[in-house]
Amino acid sequence: MDTLVNIAVVYYSATGTIAEIAREMADTAEKAGAEVRLRRVAELAPQEAIGSNPAWAANLAATADIPTATADDLVWADGVLIGSPTRFGNIAAQLKQFLDILGPVWQQGLLADKVYSGFTSAGTGHGGHEATLLALSHTFHHFGGILVPPGYTDPAKFADGNPYGTSHFDQGGTAPVDDTTRAAARVQAERVVKFARAIKNANGTTAVSD
Repeated sequence: MDTLVNIAVVYYSATGTIAEIAREMADTAEKAGAEVRLRRVAELAPQEAIGSNPAWAANLAATADIPTATADDLVWADGVLIGSPTRFGNIAAQLKQFLDILGPVWQQGLLADKVYSGFTSAGTGHGGHEATLLALSHTFHHFGGILVPPGYTDPAKFADGNPYGTSHFDQGGTAPVDDTTRAAARVQAERVVKFARAIKNANGTTAVSD
């Protein structure tokens, strides 16, 4: 019997692109036999900013039923997929704030030796896709995490074109998540489950499901 692995998919999404990719990854991980927690980080933007963008307000309402991420979600997980839209070549402030409060569990070593992988989106073709994923990986290094990028390990990744993680070019919010991005997301999620399971098997541990 395959070892049960716990996968946390944690994301921040303003107008919904990252939320769609996160759902694709969560569904794929479940189909691969993992126990999955899909979690969004808390919104920090003022209501007037959210209300000024109908897509932002709609996404916030549509995802209200998704639990807010906590440190326990990462402690629980054997593999973690983290997503953020790019903000000037970096991760969004909302996700950064969540990562910044993980100090207590990091100090206890509870974030180490897990598989980590990132995903993103950008409004322009060269607007920070790779830079955002590489910036996110800096945190994984500090955690003592095991980075599992998708690379070009599947033909779908040559169509997506990003070996660092899944990324979507939403053309300024006019291009929804397409089949190319969904295929890349599935490849990445399956790879994270595969390596999280392999590491867990090597360590001779078993998961505790809740």
